Amino acid sequence: MSDLLRLATAGSVDDGKSTLVGRLLYDTKSVLADQIDAVTRASVDRGLDTPDLSLLVDGLRAEREQGITIDVAYRYFATPKRSFVLADTPGHVQYTRNTVSGASTAQLVVLLVDARKGVISQTRKHAAVLAMLGVPKLVLAVNKIDLVEDAAAVFADISREFTSLTTSLGWAPEDVQEIPVSALHGDNVATRSENTPFYDGPTLIEYLESVPVDADVHGRHEVGLRFAVQYVIRPRTAEFPDYRGYAGQIGAGSVRPGDEIVVLPSGVRTTVERIDTADGELDVAHAGRSVTLILTDDVDVSRGDVLASPVDAPEPIGEFEATVCWLAEKPLRPGARLLLKHGTRTTQAIVGALDERFDEQTLTSEDSPESLELNEIARISVRVAEPIAADDYTVNRRTGSFLLIDPANGNTLAAGLVGNALAAVERGDSVPA
Repeated sequence: MSDLLRLATAGSVDDGKSTLVGRLLYDTKSVLADQIDAVTRASVDRGLDTPDLSLLVDGLRAEREQGITIDVAYRYFATPKRSFVLADTPGHVQYTRNTVSGASTAQLVVLLVDARKGVISQTRKHAAVLAMLGVPKLVLAVNKIDLVEDAAAVFADISREFTSLTTSLGWAPEDVQEIPVSALHGDNVATRSENTPFYDGPTLIEYLESVPVDADVHGRHEVGLRFAVQYVIRPRTAEFPDYRGYAGQIGAGSVRPGDEIVVLPSGVRTTVERIDTADGELDVAHAGRSVTLILTDDVDVSRGDVLASPVDAPEPIGEFEATVCWLAEKPLRPGARLLLKHGTRTTQAIVGALDERFDEQTLTSEDSPESLELNEIARISVRVAEPIAADDYTVNRRTGSFLLIDPANGNTLAAGLVGNALAAVERGDSVPA
């Protein structure tokens, strides 16, 4: 079991997400005493009997009220059993792009629903996006369980509907955990609540501490080396007159001195001579590690190239189908000329046909839509000016993802997945076993 869990939160506005995140920080003693004192004083000033823990994470509330876009906020906390990196995403429907960003590297997502409202359209949208992204584990936190009369019946109804939804989207029952909570009072967050005798499962923190996860957050299948070159390092100093290193982060697999690699898209082969880091040389480096590779041959390698294992190196592609979540106010139409960023390579791209648009409420598709609107999901075709060395997203999350960018201002327009991820969602096998 990994000692680090990357998780994200998702949910609709007013589901109590800020309070739940604040409760997690408070119950794991991950906030300073003066922060607690400040929250307590602010809560008393508002006439509250208990501290409003949402204030621990709502420091940017003024910016929200001014209408400024809020990006993903990363929180860090730990228990004696595990450390956590939490991507806290906004709940407004217009911020679906932030949910995509936060969940793209998550091993688990905590999805909140208000016990009084149950599974709503935003819940279904979030679940569909998470399935498309291949998030392995899911927690449904049925919050405000203290505010409903027949809590047992409400929780059972919500769990039944949610299980039907997640099963349709491809999650196995053992990968989804429903927990009734009251983030305000702490019920079933860190301590088991006497107010929910109908529930005999783990608390939220118990589940987060014990859930088995794959340490390689990007991996869907075992693949060889994938190393996107970020910088070419040539100091040209008297001490290092001939030094030429290729810096970047290993996206998949591992590498050792003596390994044969292929440079993509050129196809030239060479061998790794050594692995440099700021702390010295390494005998082996695994996915997620930032390193500088020194090659035995003086081959042509540039920023944006990919060094890969020759055994299963992806074939560079110039035209491909992809699944995208459109994140811009301006609609996407066939023929749009954009920029595509894959790994460290950015190239010009043309959007071809819009093949089908996915309806996350009915889990069905509409063929050949005329355009794609904000937050809509679709399968499209893309042609790029320079080939990219991409895996299918179902093979590897990191090397199978890309961004579409507005060439005029650099804004991100879409998050894309190489291949037809919609087919897997529609078949109900989108989430890896």
